[in-house]
Amino acid sequence: MSKEKFEISKREGEHFKLSQLEGEWEGTSKLWFKPDKLEGETKTIGTIRPILGGRFILHEYEGSIGGSPMQGVLILGYHIDRQKAECAWVESFGMGTGIMLSEGHPTDKGFSVLGHYGQGTFPEPWGWRTEFEIVNKDQIIIRAYNIKPGEEETRAVETIYFRKK
Repeated sequence: MSKEKFEISKREGEHFKLSQLEGEWEGTSKLWFKPDKLEGETKTIGTIRPILGGRFILHEYEGSIGGSPMQGVLILGYHIDRQKAECAWVESFGMGTGIMLSEGHPTDKGFSVLGHYGQGTFPEPWGWRTEFEIVNKDQIIIRAYNIKPGEEETRAVETIYFRKK
């Protein structure tokens, strides 16, 4: 990656789009284990900040699931040479001690990445697709979808964030 390409991306490209996610956020997260049965909702707070000179963003968040605290950390970036969005994600609810690596592409309003989990636990790993949608400067939506092997994706989590004032 050339320094010039990165500077252009920060000014008007995918790294500029990443910078639009920066901020202090609060909102509500909804969780589904089955497509048509909402399991619960929780207040979620998050911080998204640039790291390594804006090459990546770091999203730290917390809420609760079933009354138990839940925390997560996500690093999202755009690999200019590969023209791919890339993500590393850890959290205290479903990933245990694993790190999920995902990759995907930019969208008109954000990013979409696909990773897999359950290696060693399930006969076949499940997919996990995450979308980051920039609604406007004060609202973002993060949606995640489970993909059981051989089946269509189903909604799993939706976090609607509003910028803290």
